[in-house]
Amino acid sequence: MTALERRPWLWLTWSLLGLYVFHALQRLDVSWDRFVLGLGNAGQFLGRMFPPQILQPDSMAKGLLESFEIAVLASFIGILLSVPLGVLGARNLTPWWITTPIRFAVAFCRSFHPMIVAILFVKAVGFGAMAGILTLAVASIGFIGKLFTEAIEEISPKQVEAIEATGAPFISKLVYGVMPQVLSRFAGFATYQIDSNLRNSTMVGIVGAGGIGGTLFSAFQRFDYDFVCAIVLAIVMMIVLGEALARFIRRLLGIDAKSGAE
Repeated sequence: MTALERRPWLWLTWSLLGLYVFHALQRLDVSWDRFVLGLGNAGQFLGRMFPPQILQPDSMAKGLLESFEIAVLASFIGILLSVPLGVLGARNLTPWWITTPIRFAVAFCRSFHPMIVAILFVKAVGFGAMAGILTLAVASIGFIGKLFTEAIEEISPKQVEAIEATGAPFISKLVYGVMPQVLSRFAGFATYQIDSNLRNSTMVGIVGAGGIGGTLFSAFQRFDYDFVCAIVLAIVMMIVLGEALARFIRRLLGIDAKSGAE
């Protein structure tokens, strides 16, 4: 089919998409007047946030430290469990009757937003850091498990076949045939996940799963917007330091940020 023959369908597709967008904007009451009004309210809100003021330094410091600990522990648990799941989910290493349930479990872990999972764990284990750790561990399994599996499926089979020809057991095939080919990518994925969990750990506390999010939500409820600003700036600084640390680790391992996040 030539470009001229495809063009009417292309115009029809874009026309239908434009009509749907217009209908959705009308149905959801999205208008320019509301946007302009929102800009004015945002200006007033920002005016009440500055200058930032630390009203509860102990609570703020405790929340930031707890968020950091949640991110580290959740990353450790998630990455530790993702390695065997990635191996069992790789179609080039294990039969379909093993890979199918493993891949379904990993997909299930990443099917829900961390905030929804956090609410479930708060109901299950109560308020506090444990709920946050379990939440981000599940999120880590869903993301890292998928990447680990895909990395293993992309390896060159020649090295694995050479080890199989010697009659070596399955564990030797993993150690000497698979891991040397994927270890650098695994390390890149792991550092990226730690950085991601550091960001998410500041958010799950809003629903009671520990961390600085609870302090931030309480400040909002008390209308202490200057304290809110101080917390937000502290979170930004923590994320920036976390990204710098992750970049430093990648350089030590000889991994650039681009290859690690693929």
